[in-house]
Amino acid sequence: MGPPPDHCARSFQFERDTFTFANELVWQYRFDPASGAMTVSPNETPPVYTHRCFVIVRSARQFFYHARFDPGLPAVDAETYRRLIRQVVSRNPRRPGAESERIVIPGYDGLRAFSQAHEPLLKVECGGPLQSYFVRSHWRMIFMVPAWHQKRMAGQLAQRVRQGAVPIVHLFRFPRITINHGIVLFGLSESEGDIQFEAYDPNLPAHPVKLIYDRAARRFNFPPSCYWAGGRVSVVEIFRGGLY
Repeated sequence: MGPPPDHCARSFQFERDTFTFANELVWQYRFDPASGAMTVSPNETPPVYTHRCFVIVRSARQFFYHARFDPGLPAVDAETYRRLIRQVVSRNPRRPGAESERIVIPGYDGLRAFSQAHEPLLKVECGGPLQSYFVRSHWRMIFMVPAWHQKRMAGQLAQRVRQGAVPIVHLFRFPRITINHGIVLFGLSESEGDIQFEAYDPNLPAHPVKLIYDRAARRFNFPPSCYWAGGRVSVVEIFRGGLY
């Protein structure tokens, strides 16, 4: 049996294949460790680059699937980079292109270095917030997600990561939408008790994060962060095909 259709010949590396900039948060989140309560307030400095978590994860995978960075070539001007970015983000985010068809990005060894040097350009060209609001798979979040579905989803995601795929998943709670977010899975560790997926979170671009599947409870947990109190989340793979 050959590799899955979205298998990529090289592995996803956090320090090479992620953006340096973040999906900015509209609110400041404060957690009370004693009660577990969360309060929110507007940021003192209004953020500009917001509501783009799904744009960022989709674009990261488009660069992973369709671009080849070549640090040995000389850097080019901004308009040439703009044209190359547009070519990459117009490609299919669900299937990798052939190596011979990859778009060559000269002057950099990966997306992380490229995004550090050309942050404003990438922010403009990768897409706006409407592309996060209107994602093909968002219909799924309004339906109940039972434990058997999450068990099956964990198994499918683990298998795909082992095969070299980089699944994008939607994390949500419904009907009380305390989280509605997208991350990229690129590694895992397994034990009898759980599966710990290593992930790229566009809200926290400085380091990888974890998404944990509890085998006994048959549910996913997303650890606490600066914008989430931690706890159970529903998980669905997106940007894969069909209705997703």
